[in-house]
Amino acid sequence: MRDERLTVIVRHALLIGMASLFAIPLYVAFVAASHSARSLLGAFPVLPGGQFIPNMMHVLFVGFPSSAPIGLMLLNSFVMALGITLGKLVVSIPAAYAVVYFRFPGRMAAFWLIFVTLLLPVEVRFYPTYQVTAQLGMLNGYTGLIIPLIASATATFLFRQFFMTIPVELMDAARMDGVGPIQFLWKIVLPLSKPNLAAITVIEFVYGWNQYLWPLLATSSQHYQTVVMGMQGMISSATSFAVPEWNLVMAAAILALTPPVIVVLVMQRWFVKGLTAGMN
Repeated sequence: MRDERLTVIVRHALLIGMASLFAIPLYVAFVAASHSARSLLGAFPVLPGGQFIPNMMHVLFVGFPSSAPIGLMLLNSFVMALGITLGKLVVSIPAAYAVVYFRFPGRMAAFWLIFVTLLLPVEVRFYPTYQVTAQLGMLNGYTGLIIPLIASATATFLFRQFFMTIPVELMDAARMDGVGPIQFLWKIVLPLSKPNLAAITVIEFVYGWNQYLWPLLATSSQHYQTVVMGMQGMISSATSFAVPEWNLVMAAAILALTPPVIVVLVMQRWFVKGLTAGMN
């Protein structure tokens, strides 16, 4: 009993310690965002101040001289992340479904060709992707931000692995009832895939939200700046003043962090269920 109690105490101590490593930087950002710029020049304050809401309103609707208001950047990031997520689902689900449930020459070769692209760093594909995007006239627009990133070997692989856990007898029974391939996908496979869909949706939304290099290449207009690429401009603007406005930078960072955190928290139960599906 003592050993078990000691083990529980050690586990909780480790969890609290690791959680603190993540929570302390967030607390520092929150405290900095709640003070004025001059308050951060001396000793760093330990407790929050009273400027949190004014600082948030400033970066949300006014922004910095060399960048768009963060409200517009948040909208661009949301449209981009949502578009990439939906695009990856639309492309990956039929690809995985075809590999699992259809028999045609070269289907496994096609799957492994898709899977091998995981071995290539994203940066390796940027130059040819940029050339094609520019030739199609999709730069400085949502299409250029979204369409080149919707192909996903990761999502295809995860859907394939889940589809393979669905009993073959279910497909045979559906076929005997006159259910076609599209109906089988829409009425049986996708409803069973809800946890997997939720998990991949969270992963791909965060992936799209955190994109930095591709938006930096695909757009030069402030109207289409995303919040992640805009943070660099905010830091440069904040440090150009006589009194660096780190309070506004931290307020912007908190706003940039909020949407993906909300998505993860809202879909946490389905996310965990989707990641653990098929392990038992």
